[in-house]
Amino acid sequence: MRSMKPPTALELRWDRDLIFSGTSDCATMTLDSAGRAGPSPVQTLGFALAGCMGMDVVHILRKGRFDLQALKIALVAERAPDDPHRVTAVTLNFTVTGNVPADQVQRAIDLSHDKYCSVWHSMRQDISLTAHFTITA
Repeated sequence: MRSMKPPTALELRWDRDLIFSGTSDCATMTLDSAGRAGPSPVQTLGFALAGCMGMDVVHILRKGRFDLQALKIALVAERAPDDPHRVTAVTLNFTVTGNVPADQVQRAIDLSHDKYCSVWHSMRQDISLTAHFTITA
């Protein structure tokens, strides 16, 4: 039987202008609508999605004992022109460094997208998500 994950709890405090300080457990961050003092809320969503899928891919490839040396993820999120300017499409580009077979990288990305990434599964499913990857030695 699987154990339940505890709820995610956090607190945001308004500092000034449209800048908030946040804490969750031992983690802290600053959110800034302008993206200067810290990431904007939508940038944070992008970091969360790329981080979630990246962590899944690393976990899956390491579990498969592949020679993963590094992973870099670039994300571009397209937004609607009208309020609330929601994310409508996401493109992720994974750069994998190491001797990892292409089919295993694709499998790890697919498993993250289809099964494991809780951030992706918490987002609207009508958002187009495209993932590409390159492997370097």
